[in-house]
Amino acid sequence: MMFFCPPRTISFFSYISDEFYQSFVKDDRYLYIVDGLWNTLLITVFAVLIGIVLGTLVSLIKVAHSENPGRYRFLNAVATLYLTVIRGTPVVVQLMIMYYIILSGTEVSDIMTAILAFGINSGAYVAEIIRGGILSVDRGQTEAGRSLGLSQRKTMAKIVFPQALKNILPAIGNEFITLLKDTSIAGYIGIQDLTKGGDIIRSQTYSPFTPLLATAAVYLVIVIGLAALLGKLERRLRRSDYR
Repeated sequence: MMFFCPPRTISFFSYISDEFYQSFVKDDRYLYIVDGLWNTLLITVFAVLIGIVLGTLVSLIKVAHSENPGRYRFLNAVATLYLTVIRGTPVVVQLMIMYYIILSGTEVSDIMTAILAFGINSGAYVAEIIRGGILSVDRGQTEAGRSLGLSQRKTMAKIVFPQALKNILPAIGNEFITLLKDTSIAGYIGIQDLTKGGDIIRSQTYSPFTPLLATAAVYLVIVIGLAALLGKLERRLRRSDYR
């Protein structure tokens, strides 16, 4: 008499353990995630800095021109063209244009190329954030500064802009979060960012489950941490309004 022996099944925890080993422990594959995370943070931080500087300049040009249409006409035209082109085209296309056309054949590194592309893209959105913050300041603040004998430039620098900056800090933080996630397309020009690192592991293990979920989890943890910091900043700003 023959007895049927059911196939041996692998427990869920054994499966997860084997997946973790194959994806991260074997051949030190976790380094793909670590190196990719470093490149992602590096690109994000410096791109945000470029975006803030560029966005501030563009917003000040737009505001100055709106208050005195006869001045800064050429600079306003350049700023308007910049905002139209950058906000009207996908960031991945801008990244590839920067890599394959503008900086093609130069010695600029891939990381620097990505920083410039994402920084220029971020600057267009930061410019509108800052411009909106400046316009949100009551017109009476400007008039009060001018009545005290301050020039238009000093009134903007010492009275209007500090108040606008306080209003837009949460929005700038949200732009940082958005830019962090946008850098996931850096792999289009061969950069090993966080997303590319997870995809390399997937291509080696032929298992997308663990590396891609781990990549998503890292992004999620960073975004949750940044969102918590932004919430704390907003509460502190609200408390300072009542002092």
